[in-house]
Amino acid sequence: HTVNIQPFFMGKFPVTQKQYEVIMGRNRSHFKGKNKPVECVTWDNAEEFCSKLSQKSKKTYRLPSEAEWEYACRARTKTPFYFGETITTDLANYRGIDLNHQGNLYPGNYGSGPKGEYREQTIDVGSFPANAFGLHGMHGNVWEWCQDTWHENYNGAPTNSTPWFDDYNESCRVIRGGSWCFFPDSCRSASRDHCNVFQGNYNIGFRVVCSL
Repeated sequence: HTVNIQPFFMGKFPVTQKQYEVIMGRNRSHFKGKNKPVECVTWDNAEEFCSKLSQKSKKTYRLPSEAEWEYACRARTKTPFYFGETITTDLANYRGIDLNHQGNLYPGNYGSGPKGEYREQTIDVGSFPANAFGLHGMHGNVWEWCQDTWHENYNGAPTNSTPWFDDYNESCRVIRGGSWCFFPDSCRSASRDHCNVFQGNYNIGFRVVCSL
């Protein structure tokens, strides 16, 4: 579907634990490290962070819409990942090994790409090259909260990059980007998932957008 993106600024990294603690006064993360992305944050925690940061900075910070997130991740590319047709663990932090679970095989490689390592935790932001927009870590490490409520498809989605809300589905929000313990197909620019707003685990962090 076609979306007309309005100008915005986005954080070049997911919010780090150091940044989160400065604004919120606490660090909720499971994998401790000041330059690691904050995780174990609920959607409401991320919204509260944006509100407090906005008050402190006198600028308007918020979570990205799903359309903004994908546009920023792709950085004008049309391939599954912003660096090409496949992915390696030298370029992103994800589960790069196979998993056999209840008779199903979940591959640690994508397409013709190689298998890799499984770090079993988050790593420091900025550990891998940025995309063409200067954004790091859009594939893997932590899922990132978006503003939108979850929809199964794009039928009826806004065409102006604003968030898509449904009152009946407020407790279920979009997450994007994959994470350290998910498989490479979840890291694709187009991959999308959802989570309950009250759930915070060590797979999920967030990145902020600053309105022009």
